[in-house]
Amino acid sequence: MHYTGTLQETHAQAREDIDREFGAVIDGETRSAASGETFEPTDPAVNEPITTVPSCDATDVEAAVEAADAAADEWGGMDASDREDLLREWVAAMRDHLDEFALLGALEVGKPLEFARADVENGLDFLEYYASVAVAETGEYVPTGDDSHTYVRREPYGVTGQILPWNYPILLMGWKVGAALAAGNTAVVKPPSPAPLSVILAGQLAAETLPDGVVNVVPGSGSEVGDPLIDHPRVGKISFTGSVPVGQAIMRTAADTVTPVTLELGGKNPFIVFPDADVEEAAATVATGGMYNAGQSCDSATRILVHEDVKEEFREAYLEELDGWEPGDPLAEGTTMGPLAYGGHFDDVDDYVDLGREEGATLLRGGPLEDEDYADGAFYRPTVFDDVDPEMRIAQEEVFGPVQFLFEFGDYEEAIEIANGVDYGLTAGIATGNPSVAHRAAADVEAGSVWVNRYFGTVPGTPFGGFKQSGFGRECAAQAIEEHQRAKSVNMAIDEPPY
Repeated sequence: MHYTGTLQETHAQAREDIDREFGAVIDGETRSAASGETFEPTDPAVNEPITTVPSCDATDVEAAVEAADAAADEWGGMDASDREDLLREWVAAMRDHLDEFALLGALEVGKPLEFARADVENGLDFLEYYASVAVAETGEYVPTGDDSHTYVRREPYGVTGQILPWNYPILLMGWKVGAALAAGNTAVVKPPSPAPLSVILAGQLAAETLPDGVVNVVPGSGSEVGDPLIDHPRVGKISFTGSVPVGQAIMRTAADTVTPVTLELGGKNPFIVFPDADVEEAAATVATGGMYNAGQSCDSATRILVHEDVKEEFREAYLEELDGWEPGDPLAEGTTMGPLAYGGHFDDVDDYVDLGREEGATLLRGGPLEDEDYADGAFYRPTVFDDVDPEMRIAQEEVFGPVQFLFEFGDYEEAIEIANGVDYGLTAGIATGNPSVAHRAAADVEAGSVWVNRYFGTVPGTPFGGFKQSGFGRECAAQAIEEHQRAKSVNMAIDEPPY
């Protein structure tokens, strides 16, 4: 894909290249909403509607759950190896459409094409990983004596619900739907309202490769689709990624039906630069950790804690690294950062930047992109605050944008205190040349993932999930398969041989 012209012209060309009807995917068919209502996701680079999507409600959720329930026995009763073969066919079909997925990601989320493509490939890698892990599963034998035989079998829930975030639609679909299907469940997926297109495409390709009803995609709002899905008595498991308030509401709703949930709810993640770190390497690492996807990542490196002995040297190298992360057209080759995902989120990020000024932190650089050519889009420059007090709201609350905050510490204990001094505990980065410091800090930091001298270290096989208000449950590893299954113990009496 290669587009030329102004920002408005390139995105108009790209929208014309979308040759697909987007609908709900239920029981192997692409459908309109039962109500006939629609909505239009918007391209955040130019603030123009991309296409029309059905706006579903509880009636459509009921149809999707019914289809998933009807398919559950067949899918769950297959040998894991047979499910693996079908899942790999689905993945192969999606890989054949990588260019289309990348274009949709660039238009509906604002990701640069190169990064949009990489995110899709990463999600498909996780889906294939789960398929392989499920095949390798074995039962558990429990020794109980000569008069009985006891074992543990793991069974799928049946119908599961996955509620996806807008920042990584296909990547998180791979994490969630991949685990559910590999474990023998069927799925009803609610795609994110600002970015439903790539998930709908994945559902349409599933309809061509998997049995009808195994994957169902129901676009619509949280109140009209999400709530009925969570509250449905035939949905046995819910997985959600998003904000803390929404996660708390999901827990309350799921409590009524005692439905188990996996929640990944965001972070305020520290990156600690100890005095023996390679300063230039740490600067490059944390710039990527904070600016990738315009900082719209639950695991983004937002709080940069730097030892006082290297603070000045680090700051100089770090600000220089940020020069490579200026926003631009996500359809243009070489762009590293596109717009924020939608206009309302742009306003939220800008409000936090205003708050940082009011709280007395020093704004070193950043703010809205002031360029006439980009005036219609939600473009925000890499933004950095220094002289941040750990008790400021900007130091405590998740901004979810290309905004990072510099802190200074004097010794190890102070670094750990600042790192742990928030309600979140999702990820953390550590820069040090001392293995002892690395291991000690990895143990002391309250986070579900700790990455040393690197950032974004989640790969298939490493469990991902949070501590504290960052949620609970694990994805990306064998534990995700287990969380989509129920354990059943079987104890059989064994009599003496009759002869």
